[in-house]
Amino acid sequence: MWEYTDKVRDHFMNPRNVGEIENADGIGEVGSLACGDALKLFIKLDDNDRIGEAKFQTFGCASAIASSSALTEIIKGMTLDEAAKVTNQDIADYLGGLPKEKMHCSVMGREALEAAIANYRGLPLPMAEGEVVCECFGVTDLEIKRAIEENKLQTVEEITNFTKAGGGCGKCLDRLEEILRESRREPRQIIPDKRPGRMTTIQKIKRIEEVLEREVRPALRKDGGDIELIDVDGDYVIVSLRGACVSCKKSQTTLKEYVEKKLREQVLDTLIVEEGK
Repeated sequence: MWEYTDKVRDHFMNPRNVGEIENADGIGEVGSLACGDALKLFIKLDDNDRIGEAKFQTFGCASAIASSSALTEIIKGMTLDEAAKVTNQDIADYLGGLPKEKMHCSVMGREALEAAIANYRGLPLPMAEGEVVCECFGVTDLEIKRAIEENKLQTVEEITNFTKAGGGCGKCLDRLEEILRESRREPRQIIPDKRPGRMTTIQKIKRIEEVLEREVRPALRKDGGDIELIDVDGDYVIVSLRGACVSCKKSQTTLKEYVEKKLREQVLDTLIVEEGK
C-alpha cells in the first residue's frame, strides 16, 4: 500500500482542470495506454503571453492523476520560458512528496509540459531524439541521463522508479547499469567469473534461487508480476510466472531474454529456462 500525502489524496479525489481546451495553443501527449500511463496536456496563452488556461486528460494511477492536476495549477500564470523550467521534483514537492516508486508520474507531467511547449513553438522534442533503451515503455537514453543527473539517481532501481525503464521485460537492465556508470563517470566494471566448473544439484538450485530473488523478482514485481522456481532437471530450469506476467504478451521474451540470460550469466551458461504447465 502506497503512503500518499493529504495533498496527493486531495488532487486525486478532486483533480483540478480536468478536460480539454478547444483551439489550444499547445498540446503535449506522453505515455500510452499500453504502458499503463498516458497524459494529454492542453495549454492556452492569454493576451499577456502567459498560460491562462491549462487542462489535462490522463489514464493512470492516483499519483498520475494528482501529478497532472498539480502541474496545471503550477503553470497557470507562467510564461512559457518560466514553465519550461518546471521540473518533476517541483511537481512532487508541490504535492508534499510522492512514493519513490511513483516518481515516474511527476516525470510524465514534466515531459507532457515540454511536449506542449514544443508543440506551440513548432519544435521537435530533444528527449525523443535519443536512442530507445527501454522498448517496453519507449524510454530513451537522453531521458534516462537527464533523470540521473537532475535527481541524483544512484541505482538502476531508482532509474526505474523515475522513468519506468527496466520495469517491463527487464531486457534493458544491463544497458541501464551502463548508462548509470557513464553518468557517474565510473570505469566499466569487469566482474570475474566465480561460477564453479561443477556443481551439485543442490548447489545449482541454491544459486538459481539466489539470482531469481536478487535480480529477477524485484524487476518483475515493479510491474505487478512475479516468478516461482518449480524444478531443476539437469540444465532445464522450470519456472512459473505469476501476477501480471501471466497475461503479458511478452512473457516468453521475459523468460528467454531476461530470466534465462541472467541465469546463464551468473549460474551456468548451459541453462535453459522453460515455463511449467
